[in-house]
Amino acid sequence: MVGLTSLEIKNAPPGMHADGNGLYLFVKSAGTKSWVFRYQIHGRRREMGLGALKSLEPVKARAEAAQLKARVAAGIDPLDERQQKVEATKQARNLLAMEQKRSETTFRVAAEHLIESRRPSWSNPKHAQQWTNTLATYAYPVIGDLPVADVTAEHIVTILRPIWAVKSETASRVRMRLETVLNAAKLMGWRTGENPAVYKGGLEAVLPPISKVRRVHHHPAMPFADAPAFMSLLKSRSGISAKALEFTILTAARSGEVRGAVWGEIDLQLGLWTIPAARMKADREHRVPLSPAAMSVLESLGRHAKTPLVFPGLSTKPMSDMTLSAVLKRMELSHFTVHGFRSTFRDWAAETTSHANETVEMALAHSIGNKVEAAYRRGDLLLKRRELMDDWANFLFGPSERRS
Repeated sequence: MVGLTSLEIKNAPPGMHADGNGLYLFVKSAGTKSWVFRYQIHGRRREMGLGALKSLEPVKARAEAAQLKARVAAGIDPLDERQQKVEATKQARNLLAMEQKRSETTFRVAAEHLIESRRPSWSNPKHAQQWTNTLATYAYPVIGDLPVADVTAEHIVTILRPIWAVKSETASRVRMRLETVLNAAKLMGWRTGENPAVYKGGLEAVLPPISKVRRVHHHPAMPFADAPAFMSLLKSRSGISAKALEFTILTAARSGEVRGAVWGEIDLQLGLWTIPAARMKADREHRVPLSPAAMSVLESLGRHAKTPLVFPGLSTKPMSDMTLSAVLKRMELSHFTVHGFRSTFRDWAAETTSHANETVEMALAHSIGNKVEAAYRRGDLLLKRRELMDDWANFLFGPSERRS
């Protein structure tokens, strides 16, 4: 077959018109014309579009059809071959896009992406802030603006070495957060290869185990025998910061729990302070029975019209931890710490009372280390703790009468 003439091509009605070698001119009802190659391979009949007539002249269409027919004769399916080329091109483009993305995604961006993705799973909003603060303080100055794909072990060591021995707990947290960010970045396709922040089999070659360098810092605590005389002096001081410190000691609470206390947490009739989980270190609600002496502190306070805080600082904002420490400093007792009074309470209970250890630990809102015990313990020993806190107040101030 010689093939369609120019006139036949021009005047071809709608339908398929054979040109030879499996080449057909396909005319649509609207008059548009294109070339189609028909062939049979492995028992299958197939059609392959070659292009529109206006962009592919008959001579070139016939030459292409002849080449395709030869490939079919060699056992090659032209449609499969074309699809493979399309996939290869698509993959190459994707790889190029990924490379470009890697070069554009900085460690800071990768870290922020991880924090946002994890935020809904964190029960306490402060976790996100802690992640952001530690990375901003220690990691961002070194690798914040560096492509996450380019972060190396050398960078990680540069971040960790200055704090590894002097701030071991912080260093451990920073390292774990670096490792997590880099793992997530690899999962997102922003980097490849091994994680340079891994300790076992990695950083351990240059950084000694945390257990070998950790320095245990106990908060300087006042001997419990000296506490009653101190409380008498503290009681004589005016000012809301002194009252906040007195209340902190009487409740054996953490400074932050007292400084953030609001009146809505306190039931004056029941003598009970309920601290919500969001403000507790263990992320668990904690009820504090208030002794007559602790109630006396609250009753001596006037409620501020502009803030619900029990112990407001300047501008009705929560007072800082330094505010309570300043009270000790003014009393020339700056060698003791506010947090140390929890140890004073613990020592007093252990050495001079018969209160059970679990009652004292519950009063301090310590987490139960034994998971089995934690699973079975449902109550919070409130009645026993009320007796404990009353005894503590009596030790500090004498008979259980409210102090003005």
